[in-house]
Amino acid sequence: MKLAFLSLLFSGVAFFASPLQAMEAPTGRVILTVKGNVENTNSEGAAKFDLAMLEALAGRSATMETPWTEGEVTFSGPYLRSILEAAGASGHKLIVRALNDYAADVPFEDGKLDVIMATRKNGSEMPVRDKGPLFLVYPFDLDKSLYSEKIFARSVWQIKEIEVVE
Repeated sequence: MKLAFLSLLFSGVAFFASPLQAMEAPTGRVILTVKGNVENTNSEGAAKFDLAMLEALAGRSATMETPWTEGEVTFSGPYLRSILEAAGASGHKLIVRALNDYAADVPFEDGKLDVIMATRKNGSEMPVRDKGPLFLVYPFDLDKSLYSEKIFARSVWQIKEIEVVE
């Protein structure tokens, strides 16, 4: 009895000490892959998300003007930081890649801002022809100083992947 208890105890410790944790698997079409320095995975060393998984994460809705839209529009979706937390990401830089393989370097620290990984524009899913399925939207509505060329270059649309670099 004592041996069985110790065996169970040590296997539990080994389980919780494991550096990689499994995430739930997407049941819909995968629209985002987070790879690189991530601890929580659900597919070959990466965290893959479908729309429902992304929209279940903490986020916000924000109405703002951007250089890429006419007038004010409302973007909604999870915070970038919520996605990084779900994936167990840590590092110094994110390489955000679009469907056409355009890539931008985004400091990991930008996750501290209220950056939205927009899944919707004016309440509707964004098709590829309208910057979807995902658009990295900085909180221009909260901080006017972000409205700059430096931040515009980080505002990737048609996102398919984030690579987390140490």
